[in-house]
Amino acid sequence: MSLLTAAKAKNPQLGYAPDFVLHAVGPQLKNIKDQGIRVISNAGGINPAACAAALQTAALKAGIDIKVGVVTGDDLLSQVHTFADAQDLTTGEPMPAKPHSINAYTGAGAIVRALELGADVVITGRCADSAMALAPAAFHHGWKLSSLQEAAGASVAGHLLECGAQATGGNHTDWRLVQDWHNMGFPIASVSSDGACVISKPAGSGGLLSRGTVCEQLLYEIGDPRSYVLPDLAVDITGVTVGEPQLEDDGQMGVRVTGARGKPPTDTYKVGATYLSGFKATAVCVIGGPYAAEKGRITAQATLER
Repeated sequence: MSLLTAAKAKNPQLGYAPDFVLHAVGPQLKNIKDQGIRVISNAGGINPAACAAALQTAALKAGIDIKVGVVTGDDLLSQVHTFADAQDLTTGEPMPAKPHSINAYTGAGAIVRALELGADVVITGRCADSAMALAPAAFHHGWKLSSLQEAAGASVAGHLLECGAQATGGNHTDWRLVQDWHNMGFPIASVSSDGACVISKPAGSGGLLSRGTVCEQLLYEIGDPRSYVLPDLAVDITGVTVGEPQLEDDGQMGVRVTGARGKPPTDTYKVGATYLSGFKATAVCVIGGPYAAEKGRITAQATLER
């Protein structure tokens, strides 16, 4: 969000992820329209309206008629005064007086509504990753978001997808078992009407799909496993069962995930803010753990091959 905020400060038409328009979805608009595919993305960053306008321009140039829905309401910068009493949890220091951005993590409700209104592509600003999976599942199966058990299962599916290839070997403890790092397949979640899901990956892709890779991602950044707090509900994963890979009806290997339980949502949203402090940071890819040097060489080679 800091990078997007800086981009918008330089150009008010920026502040979203341009690769979404230029590379990820723009070139595929004809296929999306012809095949009736619905796309949901939080690529809008801090400027979802500009992202939607850029996508509409790309569609117009290609002669493709698409409906683009925009979800707003996450931007709370105009309400900065309501955060006057917020303090740093560690130091007790007050919140900076002039933050660059303040955004709430929104849920699935508005996305579902956009789909109901016929949007081919739905673009959000800051949004919970779980909502990216919960919204299409609720729309497809006709659930109300208050159907907590089904919503819990779909939210777990979203949690398993949210870090890309981590669920398919990208963050696996037994990394030597992972093949073809340069071609690691992203996970796919198929959510059934009862909220259970099957995690798979594209045929012929690298990586590893196993009970272990899925379990590791299931536990990633959870906090309290009895109450994983999301905008739409709180999820209890203590009863979740993750199966071994098996051949599914579509001919692909899949890992079945069941048993999530849902509880009513809290009365608050998570909010993230950025501010300019005058510092610059340089980031590197840190690889730790046993045999880190060997793993580092494999990672570097995969990067070059990619």
